[in-house]
Amino acid sequence: MASVFSGVLQLTDLDDFITPSQECVKPVKVEKKQGRSVAKIQIEDDGSYIQVNQDGEKQKLERAKITLNDCLACSGCITSAESVLITQQSHEELFKVLRNNTNEKEQKIVVVSLSPQSRASLAAHYGLSSSETGRRLTTFLKSLGVHHVFDTNFSRTFSLLESQKEFLDRFQRKEQDHKALPMLTSACPGWICYAEKTHGEFILPYISSTRSPQQMMGSLVKCYFAEQQGLSPQQIYHVTVMPCFDKKLEASRSDFYLTNNETREVDCVITSGEVLKMLEEENVSLTDVTPMPLDTLFSNVSGNEYLSHAGSSSGGYLHHVFINAAKQLFGEEIKELTYKTLRNKDFQEITLERDGVVVLSFAAAYGFRNIQNLVQKLKRGKSPYHFVEVMACPSGCINGGGQVKPSLGENPKELLHKVDELYKADLPAVPEEDTHVAELYETWLQSVGSDRAKELLHTQYHTVEKMTNGLVMKW
Repeated sequence: MASVFSGVLQLTDLDDFITPSQECVKPVKVEKKQGRSVAKIQIEDDGSYIQVNQDGEKQKLERAKITLNDCLACSGCITSAESVLITQQSHEELFKVLRNNTNEKEQKIVVVSLSPQSRASLAAHYGLSSSETGRRLTTFLKSLGVHHVFDTNFSRTFSLLESQKEFLDRFQRKEQDHKALPMLTSACPGWICYAEKTHGEFILPYISSTRSPQQMMGSLVKCYFAEQQGLSPQQIYHVTVMPCFDKKLEASRSDFYLTNNETREVDCVITSGEVLKMLEEENVSLTDVTPMPLDTLFSNVSGNEYLSHAGSSSGGYLHHVFINAAKQLFGEEIKELTYKTLRNKDFQEITLERDGVVVLSFAAAYGFRNIQNLVQKLKRGKSPYHFVEVMACPSGCINGGGQVKPSLGENPKELLHKVDELYKADLPAVPEEDTHVAELYETWLQSVGSDRAKELLHTQYHTVEKMTNGLVMKW
């Protein structure tokens, strides 16, 4: 995968990273001319670079590094327009807005929506619980001038409920529409970027139209919350804290721009690592911050504790859609799911059988190796699945490129395990039992009409034509 930190991108798992316009990088030998002689650069299995001269002498080279802006300059995967938008989304930009937000007549209401994966990542760094981290982050952010701090688990409830409804609809029309299934999740923007720019019209019909939790929160904050507060959407500056740099691209999509109000639903996306930078730049440690009660308007909370969703630490889409489908389609009450691991830990499946026949077949495919295998099976008409939870990062969202990096001497796998445990330690919530969400369905979403409600809860995807320039690399 590609891990990004401090604006520097490193190839840390060459077998699971899609380079612009290329297949996965494999260990190869590259010849480099040195005057009249020729030296060979060998890329080892662990990703290290070894230069071998004509005399057979070997020298280990520094790991190749490029800045994020350098990466974005290659239009093989990200356009120049997108790179401009990304520069507007950083913790420096948030600091700028907060420090200039002093004029009462022109003051913006600053709203921060925290993802549970980011809370867990920062909790592991500081040795706190996820809920305690949320309370202390609320104090820290409000001390900087933030007005409201919300929880994207609340908007994820909408995503899960809409995914359940969408799957039932697709399953029931699968005989008439051969691309109704498998339904592929759409919450991962890295996967969506890859699908739109690599497989276009072939793969897009399979992808769920349900908005991600980030963009569900965009609808809630810029539409419902603005209306309730008597504000225009432009008067709100909406920030999300995410485990993933690609969420910046997602927020920048034209589909999530409110044309009539000339504002984006999410104005700025910062990563878990960028929040840590903010704390460090302010000389603040979360362990020294007094916790504050949580904002409850758009948060899944019980008292001072956050509620989470069962299933994977990438949001539990497979878990909740499977349980709902088993009940609604076949009258089966599923209490516990048993997953079967296939090629690797990042490819798992679960099935429901009736009278020895598989009636539901679901899978989770994480990382580009597994995604490529899934896409190839679809192209050959060999995919056995009805639903696939797709995530670009190996191990899913808790291992996103924007998460807090291991401290010096800290084992990355142990850190990942700790973050996963902290994520899953939050109290469980059942989407169908969320009375606040049900109330918004019955009041707000009914009042805006079915067409507008669909726009607020769903989106669409587009084939992106391949662009090339002199900077595109040939590996």
